[in-house]
Amino acid sequence: MSGSNPILISGGGIGGLVTAYALAQKGFAVRVFEQAPEFKEVGAGIQLGPNIFRVLEKIGLKDEVLADAHIPPSQEMRDAVTGKLITNIPLNGAFRERFGQPYAVIHRADIHSRFLKACQSSKLITLETSRRVDSYEDHGDRVTVTLEGGERADGCALIGCDGMWSKIRERIVGDGRPRVSGHIAYRGVLTRDQVPADLWRPDVVLWAGPRCHFVHYPLRRGELYNLVAVFHSDQYEEGWNTEGNKELLWNHFKGLRPEVLRLLELIDTWRMWVLCDREPVKNWTQGRVALLGDSAHPMLQYLAQGACMATEDAVVLAEKVAAQPNDLPAAFKAYQQERYLRTARVQIMARVYGEFYHARGVTAELRDMAVGGRTAEQSYDGIAWLYGGP
Repeated sequence: MSGSNPILISGGGIGGLVTAYALAQKGFAVRVFEQAPEFKEVGAGIQLGPNIFRVLEKIGLKDEVLADAHIPPSQEMRDAVTGKLITNIPLNGAFRERFGQPYAVIHRADIHSRFLKACQSSKLITLETSRRVDSYEDHGDRVTVTLEGGERADGCALIGCDGMWSKIRERIVGDGRPRVSGHIAYRGVLTRDQVPADLWRPDVVLWAGPRCHFVHYPLRRGELYNLVAVFHSDQYEEGWNTEGNKELLWNHFKGLRPEVLRLLELIDTWRMWVLCDREPVKNWTQGRVALLGDSAHPMLQYLAQGACMATEDAVVLAEKVAAQPNDLPAAFKAYQQERYLRTARVQIMARVYGEFYHARGVTAELRDMAVGGRTAEQSYDGIAWLYGGP
């Protein structure tokens, strides 16, 4: 590796922090630039498949993440109009035997906090806030970034973990603005005592409706309850934390099951975000610069794999860098080669699942027939390509 320059990371979200830690575990010095005044994650619940725990185990963070998580006994899909049970997939017992790891749900801030504490414990990682990377130059033997305000910093490489609207991706891929899906999500979190006893469920429950769906499950060891309502809308706004219009929400969910409406009524203020992704690409790297997570392969949330894919990326990238520390461009190419088809499949299948959840009429009947008759083992077979990797 060139001199003593650290590896630079733009972005201190989940992807940026877990990448920093994975690299430090391999002995590399890392400098993380976060544009916000503090390392903090917005959002609410995320789901963690067995595939993320497989890589977290490699870097010693599996138990730390599970300490804050809730392990649901099953995933369930119901018809949001009739209430009919479409399918129930057990997540304990045979599931754990099949995939060797748990399925869990966690507050986004909790997993981010665990990654942050891990980074803070490493003498090889420097964490810097209010430091936005505006541009970079790849000199062949090093990379120089220019920060907001004009300050410059050198590193042996740069990893773009700067998300959906990545400035670093603009240079490497140049594919413009993200693709707007036409779907919008509202999220809210309740405490356990705010949820009526007959509505609280330990499972991950999805109510599938016409051009909409609603998901709820516990968080933080069962102390909180996460609600996410998704519906079709042509609204577009960057970011993840805008206040949602309640009237717009009710216009899309009126007429659905009383259980759904009662839970929706419990939220006073919704936070919303517009669901976007990009077309899959294979050119994530250029010389000493690489993309990771949403910067490389932003995806819709319908497979619940955004954080999982970023964490897989981080561990694979660290392994490739450790294997070729004196040729980082080659290491980055090897990382890209191992990851691009897997993440592209998740991007594409997430779009398919979005249509699947929001089906109506005859399409919904066909969906119910397709999944309703499956055994648990058949359901596991259908997702083994995802949970069995990387």
